[in-house]
Amino acid sequence: MERDESKPKRAKGAKPYERQRGGAAKPISDLMPQIGRSAFRRFGFVQSSVVSRWPEIVGETHARVCTPEMIRFPPGEKSEGIMHLVVLPAHAPLVQQILPEIAERVNRFFGYRAVARIKLRQGEVKPPPGRDPPKAPPSLKPIPMELGDSLRDIGDPELRAVLESLARSFGDQDDGNDTR
Repeated sequence: MERDESKPKRAKGAKPYERQRGGAAKPISDLMPQIGRSAFRRFGFVQSSVVSRWPEIVGETHARVCTPEMIRFPPGEKSEGIMHLVVLPAHAPLVQQILPEIAERVNRFFGYRAVARIKLRQGEVKPPPGRDPPKAPPSLKPIPMELGDSLRDIGDPELRAVLESLARSFGDQDDGNDTR
């Protein structure tokens, strides 16, 4: 009897190697640049990271009042473009004064002179993603006297604030014992 020497020897009960299907799971944030790339290019952005990293480029203060809309380059070129910014109407004069600084920061981000001019358009600016909305001011209504002393001993500030809010709401209600 002849043995087939071309097949590798396996231990009894061992499974043959099979390549995993699809590979490891990827976070959606890793897939988004590829998905959005064609849409960003269609609307004038060579790199989508200009939009996603806008607060890093111009700073948190300016990112709250202006956002990039598009970059238009001359035909066949990828430099000396015109960047269009959307600015809150009340902040337009301030942003107008710092346009050279914004252009310098964007060019530094690209690594070459990608933006030569900046045009402003007044409109609504959405806050940068991932920022917490401002907290509501604490209520100015006083806490009922009989409840105020017991709340001072609570060490956790968040729990104390919740209980104070609850105490204020009880202070608004009547006790229901009208004697008319």
